[in-house]
Amino acid sequence: MLWTDEDRADAWFHALSDRTRRDILRRVLEEEQSVSALARNYPISLTAVQKHVAVLERAGLIIRRRRGRETLTRGDTENLLAAARLLEGLERRGREHVERIDALLDEESSAAHHARTPGPAPEE
Repeated sequence: MLWTDEDRADAWFHALSDRTRRDILRRVLEEEQSVSALARNYPISLTAVQKHVAVLERAGLIIRRRRGRETLTRGDTENLLAAARLLEGLERRGREHVERIDALLDEESSAAHHARTPGPAPEE
């Protein structure tokens, strides 16, 4: 499947919307771990942890590999950096939008002030 930037963003936000998945990602960014070792950290079943890992893998945030009978997971820093760049771009656009609104409000405030300021008194 070819992913557009929007598809990738949707997958990242979905994967990171869950507290357990964020914690799993944090752990596998620190060190590669087996799925069974990860599961020992949570009050949920191994199957539930496997499903969380699968969501993170589909989003491209972690990489799984087999070592014998174990499945090892590690964070995919390249894709995580791409997600961070996306968020930085969104933050930059949001900041620019707020700056434009501030400028418009300043113009409006200035125009309203000038409209209320009395001019010279008319001569008789």
